[in-house]
Amino acid sequence: MQRLLRVACHATNLAREADESLKPTLIALIVRRYDAGVAEGLAFHEAQPAMGKTGKRGRAPRRVGHKLLRLLIRKQDVLRVLTGPTVSFTNNLAEQDARMMKVQQKISGGFRSEGGAEEFATIRSVLSTARKQGWSLLETLMSNPFSLIGRLRLA
Repeated sequence: MQRLLRVACHATNLAREADESLKPTLIALIVRRYDAGVAEGLAFHEAQPAMGKTGKRGRAPRRVGHKLLRLLIRKQDVLRVLTGPTVSFTNNLAEQDARMMKVQQKISGGFRSEGGAEEFATIRSVLSTARKQGWSLLETLMSNPFSLIGRLRLA
């Protein structure tokens, strides 16, 4: 399945670079192999014996194969990249934007005030936009006298 999805990603990237769409025969082939891969994986994992619970608390451990069920349920979402020229194969940018907020929460256990959380989110948003636009991060933060850095220095 990993190999198939990598091939699909590569094919869509090549088509996007050439400003074309994927050929219907290639899309049909990828969909058939996707269905076959999910069916084969589910059949294999259903044939495995159940895993016993190791501890007294928590839920019973699951095999990696349970994730195949998600691929079956979300098939249209996973394969949307084949037909939608504006759909990105990954959501890395969105995940990276949200990650720093989560890291900050985990490290310090949260924010001391709502204002501090808002300032943190504002700075992260400005830096993320500047990075995506190819701007200098420091120049963006220092661009006007009432910039974010100026407000932080006054605080």
